[in-house]
Amino acid sequence: MTYRRISGLVLLIYLLVGLYVAWVYDYITPALLKDLAEAVLAVFLWFLPLLGVDLHISG
Repeated sequence: MTYRRISGLVLLIYLLVGLYVAWVYDYITPALLKDLAEAVLAVFLWFLPLLGVDLHISG
């Protein structure tokens, strides 16, 4: 394995552990994930609201 591949793997593990800890300590909540999903949809599908499509995720 090359140095670049090993450092990428370490970074991935670091981020996954960080996400887990943030979820356990309620820094990441389902409501936050819902808001984030709506924001991502709005950024990538910005033309749909102009056509009258509602991008809000119900639930």
